[in-house]
Amino acid sequence: METLDRPAAELYLDLLKRCLTRELLAECYHPLRTGRPLTWKRLAYRLPEQLLARYKLQLVRRAQPDPAVRDEGRDWPSSAETMIGRRRLDNLQYCVIQALTSEVPGDLIETGVWRGGASIFMRAVLKALGDTDRRVWLADSFRGLPPPDPARYPADAGDLLWRYDDLAIPLEEVKSNFSRYGLLDDQVRFLEGWFDETLPAAPVDRLCVLRLDGDMYQSTMVALSALYPKLSVEGFVIIDDFGAVPACRAAVEDYRRQHDISEEIVPIDWTGVFWRRQR
Repeated sequence: METLDRPAAELYLDLLKRCLTRELLAECYHPLRTGRPLTWKRLAYRLPEQLLARYKLQLVRRAQPDPAVRDEGRDWPSSAETMIGRRRLDNLQYCVIQALTSEVPGDLIETGVWRGGASIFMRAVLKALGDTDRRVWLADSFRGLPPPDPARYPADAGDLLWRYDDLAIPLEEVKSNFSRYGLLDDQVRFLEGWFDETLPAAPVDRLCVLRLDGDMYQSTMVALSALYPKLSVEGFVIIDDFGAVPACRAAVEDYRRQHDISEEIVPIDWTGVFWRRQR
């Protein structure tokens, strides 16, 4: 297997990170949600949805992204394939390269993929390293987050993420994003459905990188319960929402306590963390 000591490979992955996060764009356009502010709501009444649809128009506002905010993944880009920012992509690159160069057995998986950007990047690292054997698995409902089930998972009570249409990205759109970068092939596999339906029986034997981005307690606990036992020793687990979502953090802490996991949790940025399995 090739190592990542070639300038061309480094340049390729750096350029891909800038593309996936849209760092390359000096400005962007965000769709207007007509409920806020009021002035735009009034304008939307004058331009009803039927009229906008007829002429294939959309109300947008011009925005100048803050590089520091984008670097830490604190915003929701209007067109980027990922919202996790440069620092979490840098960490993902580190974890994948360390796992591969250390010959840790197993595939790579992301649970909760949004537009697919982080998974696209994992596939790109495999390509840059010349790995033709490992698969990148994408687990997602591809229709947003599930409504909370407070009877089983009290920590999710009141969670409203299931109402966010912006998080419901269809499978075909994610596949199209892979194709845009020339990375949709047999090494990319999809697990479509709610995590409790797909992950326990997922046809994944072993993993070297496990990336969780399910936001909720339920999604995080189900993914850890189904997949952490498949993570090889010296493999990496990455938790995207540990700092941003208290319910996610609670699920991680509960699972680690229940299974006597003592490896140090290492911060990536304001929300992402990871650790390397030692036993």
